[in-house]
Amino acid sequence: MIIPIDRLLAESNLGREQALQVDRFIEMMLETNAHTNLTRITDPEAILTDHILDSLSILDTVRMNEGSSLCDVGCGAGFPGLILKIARPDLSVTLMDSTGKKLAFIDSVIDDLGLEGARTLRARAEEAGRTKLRESFDFVTARAVADMKVLAELCLPLVKVGGSFVAMKSAAAGEEIAKAKPMIGTLGGRVAHTEAAGKGLVVRVAKEKPTPRRFPREYKDIVK
Repeated sequence: MIIPIDRLLAESNLGREQALQVDRFIEMMLETNAHTNLTRITDPEAILTDHILDSLSILDTVRMNEGSSLCDVGCGAGFPGLILKIARPDLSVTLMDSTGKKLAFIDSVIDDLGLEGARTLRARAEEAGRTKLRESFDFVTARAVADMKVLAELCLPLVKVGGSFVAMKSAAAGEEIAKAKPMIGTLGGRVAHTEAAGKGLVVRVAKEKPTPRRFPREYKDIVK
Protein backbone atom coordinates (compact mmCIF):
# COMPACT_ATOMS: atom_id res chain seq x y z
CA MET A 1 0.00 0.00 0.00
CA ILE A 2 1.14 3.54 -0.80
CA ILE A 3 -0.88 5.70 1.58
CA PRO A 4 -1.68 5.06 5.27
CA ILE A 5 -5.02 3.28 4.77
CA ASP A 6 -5.89 3.07 8.46
CA ARG A 7 -5.55 6.82 8.83
CA LEU A 8 -7.68 7.40 5.73
CA LEU A 9 -10.41 5.15 7.12
CA ALA A 10 -10.24 6.88 10.50
CA GLU A 11 -10.42 10.40 9.08
CA SER A 12 -13.02 9.91 6.34
CA ASN A 13 -16.33 8.18 5.63
CA LEU A 14 -14.81 5.90 3.00
CA GLY A 15 -15.28 2.16 3.18
CA ARG A 16 -12.26 -0.12 2.92
CA GLU A 17 -12.88 -0.93 -0.76
CA GLN A 18 -13.05 2.78 -1.56
CA ALA A 19 -9.86 3.41 0.42
CA LEU A 20 -8.11 0.70 -1.59
CA GLN A 21 -9.31 2.37 -4.80
CA VAL A 22 -7.81 5.65 -3.60
CA ASP A 23 -4.55 3.86 -2.80
CA ARG A 24 -4.42 2.36 -6.31
CA PHE A 25 -5.10 5.80 -7.79
CA ILE A 26 -2.17 7.25 -5.84
CA GLU A 27 0.07 4.34 -6.84
CA MET A 28 -0.71 5.04 -10.50
CA MET A 29 -0.19 8.77 -10.00
CA LEU A 30 3.28 8.31 -8.52
CA GLU A 31 4.27 5.87 -11.25
CA THR A 32 3.18 8.35 -13.92
CA ASN A 33 4.71 11.29 -12.05
CA ALA A 34 8.14 9.74 -12.63
CA HIS A 35 7.93 10.87 -16.27
CA THR A 36 4.94 13.25 -16.43
CA ASN A 37 4.53 16.17 -14.04
CA LEU A 38 1.30 15.53 -12.13
CA THR A 39 2.16 16.64 -8.59
CA ARG A 40 5.03 18.08 -6.61
CA ILE A 41 3.76 16.30 -3.49
CA THR A 42 5.10 12.74 -3.36
CA ASP A 43 5.26 11.91 0.35
CA PRO A 44 2.38 9.50 1.20
CA GLU A 45 1.39 11.32 4.39
CA ALA A 46 1.41 14.66 2.59
CA ILE A 47 -0.61 13.22 -0.31
CA LEU A 48 -3.21 12.00 2.17
CA THR A 49 -3.45 15.37 3.91
CA ASP A 50 -2.99 17.80 1.02
CA HIS A 51 -4.74 15.95 -1.80
CA ILE A 52 -7.09 13.24 -0.53
CA LEU A 53 -8.54 14.55 2.73
CA ASP A 54 -8.57 18.08 1.33
CA SER A 55 -10.65 16.88 -1.64
CA LEU A 56 -13.02 14.93 0.60
CA SER A 57 -13.64 18.05 2.72
CA ILE A 58 -16.05 19.21 0.00
CA LEU A 59 -18.44 16.43 0.96
CA ASP A 60 -18.33 17.55 4.60
CA THR A 61 -19.53 21.04 3.70
CA VAL A 62 -21.63 20.73 0.53
CA ARG A 63 -24.70 18.52 0.21
CA MET A 64 -24.88 16.78 -3.17
CA ASN A 65 -28.07 14.96 -4.07
CA GLU A 66 -27.97 11.39 -5.35
CA GLY A 67 -27.02 11.25 -9.02
CA SER A 68 -25.87 14.85 -9.26
CA SER A 69 -23.69 15.92 -12.17
CA LEU A 70 -20.32 17.48 -11.37
CA CYS A 71 -17.62 19.08 -13.48
CA ASP A 72 -14.11 19.49 -12.05
CA VAL A 73 -12.55 22.44 -13.90
CA GLY A 74 -8.78 22.34 -14.22
CA CYS A 75 -8.78 18.85 -12.74
CA GLY A 76 -5.02 18.30 -13.05
CA ALA A 77 -4.16 14.88 -11.68
CA GLY A 78 -7.77 14.34 -10.55
CA PHE A 79 -8.20 16.34 -7.36
CA PRO A 80 -10.89 16.74 -6.22
CA GLY A 81 -12.87 15.12 -9.06
CA LEU A 82 -11.59 11.55 -8.98
CA ILE A 83 -11.59 11.44 -5.18
CA LEU A 84 -15.20 12.66 -5.12
CA LYS A 85 -16.16 10.03 -7.70
CA ILE A 86 -14.59 7.25 -5.62
CA ALA A 87 -16.32 8.53 -2.47
CA ARG A 88 -19.66 9.05 -4.25
CA PRO A 89 -20.00 6.49 -7.08
CA ASP A 90 -23.52 7.83 -7.82
CA LEU A 91 -22.15 11.16 -9.08
CA SER A 92 -21.75 11.76 -12.81
CA VAL A 93 -18.30 13.37 -12.99
CA THR A 94 -16.68 15.23 -15.88
CA LEU A 95 -12.97 15.97 -15.42
CA MET A 96 -12.02 18.99 -17.53
CA ASP A 97 -8.50 20.15 -18.32
CA SER A 98 -6.62 21.59 -21.27
CA THR A 99 -3.59 19.30 -20.83
CA GLY A 100 -3.87 16.05 -22.77
CA LYS A 101 -1.19 14.16 -20.80
CA LYS A 102 -3.04 14.71 -17.53
CA LEU A 103 -6.32 13.59 -19.04
CA ALA A 104 -4.66 10.49 -20.51
CA PHE A 105 -3.53 9.61 -16.99
CA ILE A 106 -7.03 10.16 -15.61
CA ASP A 107 -8.51 7.98 -18.36
CA SER A 108 -6.14 5.19 -17.30
CA VAL A 109 -7.32 5.50 -13.69
CA ILE A 110 -10.98 5.49 -14.73
CA ASP A 111 -10.39 2.31 -16.74
CA ASP A 112 -8.27 0.62 -14.06
CA LEU A 113 -10.78 1.29 -11.27
CA GLY A 114 -13.87 0.76 -13.42
CA LEU A 115 -15.34 4.15 -12.52
CA GLU A 116 -18.60 4.18 -14.45
CA GLY A 117 -20.10 7.61 -14.86
CA ALA A 118 -16.73 9.38 -15.01
CA ARG A 119 -15.30 10.91 -18.18
CA THR A 120 -12.60 13.34 -19.25
CA LEU A 121 -13.00 16.42 -21.42
CA ARG A 122 -10.14 18.31 -23.01
CA ALA A 123 -11.29 21.90 -23.06
CA ARG A 124 -10.70 25.36 -21.67
CA ALA A 125 -13.47 26.40 -19.28
CA GLU A 126 -14.03 29.77 -20.94
CA GLU A 127 -14.65 27.97 -24.23
CA ALA A 128 -16.78 25.18 -22.73
CA GLY A 129 -19.01 27.82 -21.14
CA ARG A 130 -20.05 28.95 -24.61
CA THR A 131 -21.04 25.47 -25.82
CA LYS A 132 -23.92 23.08 -25.10
CA LEU A 133 -22.26 22.47 -21.71
CA ARG A 134 -23.36 25.92 -20.60
CA GLU A 135 -25.52 25.72 -17.47
CA SER A 136 -25.58 21.91 -17.63
CA PHE A 137 -23.97 20.82 -14.34
CA ASP A 138 -25.41 20.63 -10.83
CA PHE A 139 -21.97 21.31 -9.35
CA VAL A 140 -18.74 22.72 -10.71
CA THR A 141 -15.59 22.46 -8.61
CA ALA A 142 -12.27 24.25 -8.89
CA ARG A 143 -9.18 23.69 -6.78
CA ALA A 144 -6.93 26.32 -8.29
CA VAL A 145 -4.72 29.24 -7.35
CA ALA A 146 -6.53 31.68 -9.66
CA ASP A 147 -8.27 34.69 -8.18
CA MET A 148 -11.86 34.07 -7.10
CA LYS A 149 -13.21 36.55 -9.67
CA VAL A 150 -11.43 34.64 -12.44
CA LEU A 151 -12.62 31.26 -11.17
CA ALA A 152 -16.19 32.52 -10.90
CA GLU A 153 -16.28 33.65 -14.52
CA LEU A 154 -14.74 30.39 -15.70
CA CYS A 155 -17.04 28.16 -13.65
CA LEU A 156 -20.41 29.80 -13.01
CA PRO A 157 -21.49 29.77 -16.69
CA LEU A 158 -21.27 25.96 -16.54
CA VAL A 159 -23.56 25.69 -13.48
CA LYS A 160 -27.32 25.12 -13.76
CA VAL A 161 -29.61 27.64 -12.11
CA GLY A 162 -30.22 26.06 -8.71
CA GLY A 163 -26.78 24.42 -8.71
CA SER A 164 -23.52 25.46 -7.08
CA PHE A 165 -19.96 26.44 -7.90
CA VAL A 166 -17.63 25.08 -5.21
CA ALA A 167 -14.21 26.69 -4.90
CA MET A 168 -11.37 25.47 -2.72
CA LYS A 169 -9.35 28.46 -1.55
CA SER A 170 -6.58 29.13 0.93
CA ALA A 171 -7.39 30.05 4.52
CA ALA A 172 -6.21 33.59 3.80
CA ALA A 173 -8.63 34.17 0.92
CA GLY A 174 -11.32 36.01 2.86
CA GLU A 175 -10.60 39.44 1.37
CA GLU A 176 -10.27 37.95 -2.14
CA ILE A 177 -13.70 36.31 -1.79
CA ALA A 178 -15.26 39.55 -0.52
CA LYS A 179 -13.86 41.51 -3.48
CA ALA A 180 -15.26 38.90 -5.89
CA LYS A 181 -18.86 39.18 -4.66
CA PRO A 182 -19.96 41.94 -7.08
CA MET A 183 -18.67 39.96 -10.07
CA ILE A 184 -20.23 36.78 -8.72
CA GLY A 185 -23.56 38.61 -8.51
CA THR A 186 -23.19 39.83 -12.10
CA LEU A 187 -22.64 36.21 -13.17
CA GLY A 188 -25.87 35.09 -11.48
CA GLY A 189 -24.36 33.73 -8.28
CA ARG A 190 -24.28 34.42 -4.56
CA VAL A 191 -21.71 33.36 -1.98
CA ALA A 192 -23.95 31.10 0.09
CA HIS A 193 -21.50 29.45 2.45
CA THR A 194 -17.82 29.64 3.36
CA GLU A 195 -16.34 27.15 5.78
CA ALA A 196 -12.86 26.21 6.97
CA ALA A 197 -12.24 22.67 5.77
CA GLY A 198 -9.30 20.57 4.69
CA LYS A 199 -6.28 22.80 4.01
CA GLY A 200 -8.25 26.02 3.66
CA LEU A 201 -11.75 27.21 2.80
CA VAL A 202 -14.58 25.59 0.90
CA VAL A 203 -16.68 28.31 -0.73
CA ARG A 204 -20.12 27.43 -2.11
CA VAL A 205 -21.55 29.88 -4.61
CA ALA A 206 -25.25 29.31 -5.32
CA LYS A 207 -26.36 29.90 -8.93
CA GLU A 208 -29.57 31.91 -8.58
CA LYS A 209 -30.15 33.20 -12.10
CA PRO A 210 -28.78 32.61 -15.60
CA THR A 211 -25.37 34.00 -16.45
CA PRO A 212 -25.60 36.86 -18.99
CA ARG A 213 -24.70 35.68 -22.48
CA ARG A 214 -21.64 37.95 -22.69
CA PHE A 215 -19.91 35.72 -20.12
CA PRO A 216 -17.52 33.99 -20.07
CA ARG A 217 -15.24 36.36 -21.97
CA GLU A 218 -11.94 35.47 -23.60
CA TYR A 219 -9.39 34.45 -20.97
CA LYS A 220 -7.15 37.45 -21.65
CA ASP A 221 -10.09 39.72 -20.88
CA ILE A 222 -11.07 37.78 -17.75
CA VAL A 223 -7.65 38.18 -16.14
CA LYS A 224 -7.24 41.90 -16.93
